[in-house]
Amino acid sequence: MHIYFCGSIRGGRQDVGIYQRIVQKLQKYGKVLTEHVSHSDLSDKGEDAVLLGEKEIYDRDMFWLAQSDVIVAEVTQPSLGVGYELGRAVAMEKRIFCLFRPSSGRSLSAMIRGAHNGNVFQVQDYMEEELEEVLENYFNKLNKV
Repeated sequence: MHIYFCGSIRGGRQDVGIYQRIVQKLQKYGKVLTEHVSHSDLSDKGEDAVLLGEKEIYDRDMFWLAQSDVIVAEVTQPSLGVGYELGRAVAMEKRIFCLFRPSSGRSLSAMIRGAHNGNVFQVQDYMEEELEEVLENYFNKLNKV
């Protein structure tokens, strides 16, 4: 199974520790194509666009998105890039699982929460201590489909 993980990069890196836990758990279910999102040395300036170029980063990520079987997005930290990736994933009819922490004090965008349909597009509120269990429950159900 190919898994595309979405998390904020240029929108802020406050949740990188949570991203690392998510990616570590996701690796038990398949190949995480976007593992770099969880790297602590990736700053809020993003990948080195001088070396790769913005267009090359975009093309690579869209290729990975097309190759993925499921998208897992941590959406607590607002990010234009994550929102864009999710919109493209919807257009590609991908399975999407969004994770949001209400304890952050933020409100999740209605464009994300409102897309929840209980099937292909799911949004799950969670607390940090239940992260691994939430992912396990999602993938156990997904594997039965």
